[in-house]
Formats: sequence, structure tokens, C-alpha cells
Amino acid sequence: MATTNDLKNGTVLKIDGQLWTVIEFQHVKPGKGGAFVRTKLKNVLSGKVVDRTFNAGLKIETANVDKRDMQFLYKDGSDFVFMDTDTYDQVNIPEATVGDVANFLLESQSAMVATNEGAPLYVELPPSVVLEVTYTEPGLQGDRSSAGTKPATLETGYEIQVPLFLEANTKVKVDTRDGSYLGRVND
Repeated sequence: MATTNDLKNGTVLKIDGQLWTVIEFQHVKPGKGGAFVRTKLKNVLSGKVVDRTFNAGLKIETANVDKRDMQFLYKDGSDFVFMDTDTYDQVNIPEATVGDVANFLLESQSAMVATNEGAPLYVELPPSVVLEVTYTEPGLQGDRSSAGTKPATLETGYEIQVPLFLEANTKVKVDTRDGSYLGRVND
């Protein structure tokens, strides 16, 4: 248990049996009336964001979320198998829990896996990853980086928009949060 005075960004709260992460908070002391804390909370499982206010000093239940570096090994049916790099334990994580991260996940890649009481909550990748373009239409003479974009398929099978001059077998940096092209990577 903690009080509203202990809140900080990233704290995970247990409210009505669900886990919520504090995205932002603000202590407010109005001219008259009691102080309160205005928060923006994100549901850990669904990603839904809500605004909620708490009276100052109110006791709230915090959840213990364990974040560990794990290595993605392989896909087993609809489950993704990860290995804890410290204990070498293997964990099966359902496809629904992995979510959009699967679009950027390669075998033997490291990822941050958050668990609560042994149950996996979500998988988090670094803000950007380097992937290879496996297929895209050939570029034409005169295509420039500011001329427009075309679809390209990455080695994970995910499709993104890239500049017209890019060709297949080119390594690109991709933003894992929204799937946007960040730049070409030279070996």
C-alpha cells in the first residue's frame, strides 16, 4: 500500500482488480477545499488511458511489476517462447500479450518482459530496431528521398512505407512504437 503522495510516473496501481500505470500526475492545492492528485492512468493490458483524481493522502494499492530482459527464441503455434537471460527459464507468452511487438521481433532478439505474480503483462522493445527490407518495388532513376514513399516488406513480414530510393536487402531503422521508417543503416 502507498499513498497518493508516493505516486510517480511509471508506478503501477491495482484498482478494481486491474493494473494501471501512472503516465502523469499533478498535486493540486486549490484555494479552498482539500488538496487532490490529478492523474492520467493507462491500463497495462488494454492500453486504455483514463483521467482519475484522488484525494491527497488516500491509500492506494500498488502492484509489483517485475521487468526482465529476455531473449525471443521461437514461435510455438500462437505462443511466443522467451528465455530469461539470467536463469535460462523459458516462458510461453500468448500472441495477444505480445501484440504489435511481434511485427518487429526476430529470433534471438532481446526484449523487456513485464510480469505480475508470474503472469506476463506485456513485451517491450527498444524505441527502434534495425531490420532488413526483403521486398520492395525497384527504385527508378531520379527518385529522391523527398519525392514520396512506397511499401516495403521487412524480414518479419511487416509492411512499412519507405522512400522511393530504397531497394530490397537494405537494412533500415524502424520505430517500434508506430512502425515508421527512421532511416537507412549502413553496415
